[in-house]
Amino acid sequence: MGLILGVLEDRHLLAEMEGEDGPLADLPPAERARASRLARTTLRHLGRADAALKPHMRKAPPVPVRAILRMATVEMLQEGAAAHGVVNAAVALARAGQRTQAMAGLVNAVLRKVAETPPQDWAALPPQRLPGWLRGRLDSAWGRAAVTGIEAAHAAGAPLDLTPRDGDAAALAAAVGGMALPTGSVRLGAGVQVSALPGYAEGAWWVQDAAAAMPARLLAPEPGERVLDLCAAPGGKTLQLAAMGARVTALDISEYRMARVEENLARMDLAADLVVADALAWGAPAPFDAILLDAPCSATGTIRRHPDLPFAKDAATIKPLFYLQERLIDRAIGMLAPGGRLVFCTCSLLPEEGEKQVAAALVRHPGLHVRPADLPGIEPGWRDTQGGLRLRPDCWPDRGGMDGFYIACLVKAG
Repeated sequence: MGLILGVLEDRHLLAEMEGEDGPLADLPPAERARASRLARTTLRHLGRADAALKPHMRKAPPVPVRAILRMATVEMLQEGAAAHGVVNAAVALARAGQRTQAMAGLVNAVLRKVAETPPQDWAALPPQRLPGWLRGRLDSAWGRAAVTGIEAAHAAGAPLDLTPRDGDAAALAAAVGGMALPTGSVRLGAGVQVSALPGYAEGAWWVQDAAAAMPARLLAPEPGERVLDLCAAPGGKTLQLAAMGARVTALDISEYRMARVEENLARMDLAADLVVADALAWGAPAPFDAILLDAPCSATGTIRRHPDLPFAKDAATIKPLFYLQERLIDRAIGMLAPGGRLVFCTCSLLPEEGEKQVAAALVRHPGLHVRPADLPGIEPGWRDTQGGLRLRPDCWPDRGGMDGFYIACLVKAG
């Protein structure tokens, strides 16, 4: 309950509360993982839980009580947990809190009625709607049908995607019992224990969403090329570039996150030069043949993995990122050798962080042009008029979707 209230009342991200100083710090690892999973599932289905609860209450209860009811409703109706145990645990939780103990009887009565909800009625409820600040923007950009599809994809959550180190998706799919995707990734169902999969210890693959794997493939470095991975952490793209044979410099401002990149490189037995620095201030020793810039952004393309984002962010928190992205693009172009290429990408659904950034960069830098995206498995509807790729969670609905991304390859005048 503390995680849900932290997101809805205090607008904290779940990742900020799951550390050693968070409300789960004293729990054993298994219980901590279960609490985190339940919090994410509850936020993913908050609107459906409210719809299931509404017929059984005359008015909305206080926020902490409502959080208990929502969490228990999702645990019963979405996760299929036994009603008796969930109701008892919810009542005990209500009795233990000063703000909720007086309403333990209400929690018991309401949840016993909710437990009788037929599975088909729960399944028929519409998915969680995006908040107005984001829904309106996406409606204007992509249309109502696309927004409905995106919300359905968010409710479904995300499968587990792997990137094969050797590029052989068919062989990896056969080894792990997954599905080879047309773009070169391998897809498994959610809930898989990653460390138990064949090839984990040997570094034969790494976890990376199918959409996130496309920028490095679009950059397509030649063996020996000098490549800069800007804003590199947590390092999936660094691994890809190094596995392709590039001489990679990986740069990120976060020392903590770069430690993870170093660990991943060691597990994969791959090499890269790691730099902890501010990309806007760092002086490149020499121009690079190619640069991959996965710029800081709103991360609205990853809501199916992070359902707390729509509640913890708003339009005011993301606007400063637009200017930062513009500055990073200009900085990256300045570090490119003549004729070099820059792949700019963001895990965002907003045109301000994708299409509009590229259009503005083309105006600021005469001679810069977009090299049309041409990758295996790319569907025609994913390409925009500039030659970049617009990926959304409602792409591949029959395969489980993908994260939202914008990706474009910019070539510097030679």
